[in-house]
Amino acid sequence: MTKLNAWKVAGVVFVLFATTAIGSPAQTFTRLAVFDETDGGYPALMSLAQGSDGSLFGTAVFGGPSGNGTVFKMERSGLTMSHGFCGQGLPCTDGAEPVAGLVLATDGNFYGITSFGGDPTCDAPDGCGTVFKITSGGTLTTLHNFGATDGAYPYAALIEAANGYFYGTTNGGGTNSLGTVFRMSPFGTVTTLHSFDGNDGAAPQGALIQAIDGNFYGTTLHGGANVGGCGGYGCGTVFKITPSGNFTTLYSFCSQMNCSDGATPMDSLVQGTDGNLYGTTYGGVAYGLGTVFKITPGGALTTLYTFCAQPDCADGDEPIAELTLATDGNFYGTTEYGGANEGGTIFKITSAGALTTLYSFCAQNRCSDGSYPSGGVTQGTDGNFYGTTPNGGVPQDVGVVYRLSMGLSPFVAFVHAAGKVGQTGGILGQGFTGTTSVMLDGTSASFTVVSDTFIRATVPVGATTGYVTVTTPSDVLTSNVPFHVIK
Repeated sequence: MTKLNAWKVAGVVFVLFATTAIGSPAQTFTRLAVFDETDGGYPALMSLAQGSDGSLFGTAVFGGPSGNGTVFKMERSGLTMSHGFCGQGLPCTDGAEPVAGLVLATDGNFYGITSFGGDPTCDAPDGCGTVFKITSGGTLTTLHNFGATDGAYPYAALIEAANGYFYGTTNGGGTNSLGTVFRMSPFGTVTTLHSFDGNDGAAPQGALIQAIDGNFYGTTLHGGANVGGCGGYGCGTVFKITPSGNFTTLYSFCSQMNCSDGATPMDSLVQGTDGNLYGTTYGGVAYGLGTVFKITPGGALTTLYTFCAQPDCADGDEPIAELTLATDGNFYGTTEYGGANEGGTIFKITSAGALTTLYSFCAQNRCSDGSYPSGGVTQGTDGNFYGTTPNGGVPQDVGVVYRLSMGLSPFVAFVHAAGKVGQTGGILGQGFTGTTSVMLDGTSASFTVVSDTFIRATVPVGATTGYVTVTTPSDVLTSNVPFHVIK
């Protein structure tokens, strides 16, 4: 596979931790693993996902037995490969080059995409990509092969919606070969909900989110009303689509002078506790630098921060990844470039736009701490943040897995943060053995402790939208976001 040949081929091997204290004892950066080609390499536009066993799972674009990418698992004992794509040789019928991350579904399995491989008759011999299911033990099932008319080259992670279906986007294919929004049943039946035509957006790269109003929101890298900008491809959009496929373009970037509102968003949005949506653009101010923005569900956009506001871009430059809403109420993210060492950054930003640079990569000799992060940070239920870089690390300079501790307390998270009364869902955390109570906004819920890191609980009669608390023998853990009860 050569379509992503601008990215370095890499792989993974567990190494001794390398730790750097930054600012205060409660703020510590730790390198957990470095990559080499044997078990995968170049974790790209993806954020790690926490599994029901407490481990972290992700994808690497290249490396593995055939060099076509892997699914990997990160746990205390080290990093292991769960699946190596195209292990059977060409054609890569099980997929190749998984750019996006995984989503943990309510059935306990992970679902993901590969950007290439699958049906070799589609864009022969590379294929147009696949959707797959993989167990925590590494058993992979290909659910769908894209065939161009129903989409091609998916770059974004799936999401599981409240109705039990999966929703996603493809970067190409569809009626106009400019990308699609699709719905997939748990068994792999794909329905195209929308084909982009350029005026309403083109080439989506970010995942969808399902907001509390039940609709889906997303971004496109190109297209929109300002078709002459960004090299003639258009500077991207924010859109809304209903579960049944009614589509609305909410905003076209580069609508303001000198593109001060940003351009070319490359990843997904996140909904804040205020109901607004937050995201990043890779470009802005004549297509460079990048921004953090807020947009209402109705389409009113506010630019919160423009990067490279400090000398030598010490605050970072060109964010690619989505933001993460953390338990302290702030958003956390990464920039691919800039920072004190020009190797990218990890940052924190408030909903009002006050930005703090938390870490600048390439702070260690030969960038052994990693460089050029293109994926976001995930807050584990232990309170720490986890992520990857596609470059840096020694001895081969091909990427790392890292942890950033900000001193935030443990919490509980949901496999799915919405459901109807009587539905059973999963709760992620730690120290669950001996749990005595699960409460949803003060209403007691029936539950089963599956393991020390996973609980199944049922939405109780009379429950209303609110935070979930889990009482364990040693602590009372609260969810990071409210659970929404669907009426």
